[in-house]
Amino acid sequence: MTQTAFSALHLQTPMLKNLASLGYAEMTPIQAHALPLILAGKDVIAKAKTGSGKTAAFGIGLLTHLVMASSRVQALVLCPTRELADQVGKELRRLARFTDNIKILTLCGGVPFGPQLASLGHGAHVVVGTPGRLLDHLRRGSLDLASLQTLVLDEADRMLDMGFQEDISKLIAATPKKKQTLLFSATYPEAITELSATLQYEPAEVSVDETHDENAIKQIIYEVAPDERTAAVAQILGHFRPESALVFCNTKIECQEVAAALVERGFAALAIHGDLEQRERDQVLTRFANKSVSVLVATDVAARGLDIKELGAVINYELPRNPEIHTHRIGRTGRAGEQGLALSLMTAHESRRVQAIESSLGCSIARGEVASLAVVSGRPPAPPMVTLCIDGGRKNKLRPGDILGALTGEDGIAGSEVGRIDVSDSHAYVAIVRSSAGQALACLGRNKIKGRFYKVRRVENTG
Repeated sequence: MTQTAFSALHLQTPMLKNLASLGYAEMTPIQAHALPLILAGKDVIAKAKTGSGKTAAFGIGLLTHLVMASSRVQALVLCPTRELADQVGKELRRLARFTDNIKILTLCGGVPFGPQLASLGHGAHVVVGTPGRLLDHLRRGSLDLASLQTLVLDEADRMLDMGFQEDISKLIAATPKKKQTLLFSATYPEAITELSATLQYEPAEVSVDETHDENAIKQIIYEVAPDERTAAVAQILGHFRPESALVFCNTKIECQEVAAALVERGFAALAIHGDLEQRERDQVLTRFANKSVSVLVATDVAARGLDIKELGAVINYELPRNPEIHTHRIGRTGRAGEQGLALSLMTAHESRRVQAIESSLGCSIARGEVASLAVVSGRPPAPPMVTLCIDGGRKNKLRPGDILGALTGEDGIAGSEVGRIDVSDSHAYVAIVRSSAGQALACLGRNKIKGRFYKVRRVENTG
């Protein structure tokens, strides 16, 4: 018997028979690493992507711990979208076929309250849902989490991206302090680490994304004439075509000039520097983070606190004078299990800066020729997302769940076509898959958000 066979786990015979009937013989890597810890009752923070078998990993664990004699909610699975919640609910029901009279409910927005209220009235062992609708049931008193044993946050990074942190905190406040908390995330941004610290007790960390070196960064330096820098940045972007790139300049004026020059060449680029007002800065960072702008041109000071996962490339328009700053700059790429790109420009007079950086890194950096970079003809590809701005925010008591519900309601778009949702005091910014932006605008034009209509506009790139 192999260590990756489900039969190697101390599972009930009916569960093993059901897994065999479903064709589950060997555990996937995430299951083999996480399941023993989950069955042992430990808190787990796991890095796992869709398709890795994570639902069965937490599903088998939470189903094993259920006390069937009680019809109170013992397990809660939080998901960012209705589609994922439906998918998780279906998989849990398949895994639970061996158990008689088990009740698994899916509670999401975009559907009437009535049937959900009736179902909750008859009790449930497991609830799967989206934060907004779950919080609505909690406020109505129809959802009682006082007997919760297992809390699962599925695709936690996406839930934070969509602005659900406040809703999640309110839901967790209604659960017992003593419970098992399982946190599954495709990436480990700083916000996930902070969330784990507030929710979990001595969590075991599990990561199965071993095919890439987390810190693998390919570095290349290109020597150019001082007046060729901007054209070189455009040629580098045109050749490598990163979905998102952070270009570092040493001065505010350079930032503005480089961003404007890239926009003239067809790139979706914005600048961020100390002269921007806070609202402008927030909007720029929001649009870059939600992938509706491909290139952000920044100074080191302006980029502080910028936490963008899956940053395709860092480009140094000019090398920093301090080698430590260089290390900090390039450390922003190669974070999401992919190899990062760090591409730097230098002039013939900056060889000492290069030597200092190489000495600090303990290795030499490859040299490249800008002239050898082939550029795909035509305009640069448009960013994958579009940002919509809603003239209402926290002061209007708008929550991400309210916006998501209005977008995905009747004749709406799919939750998978909605990206990050950022709600400020007076505005909300929603990222929408580019091909669905028109439909989303029309949807918000005819659907009320929390009982009223709001002005919605598409945020265009202005350079």
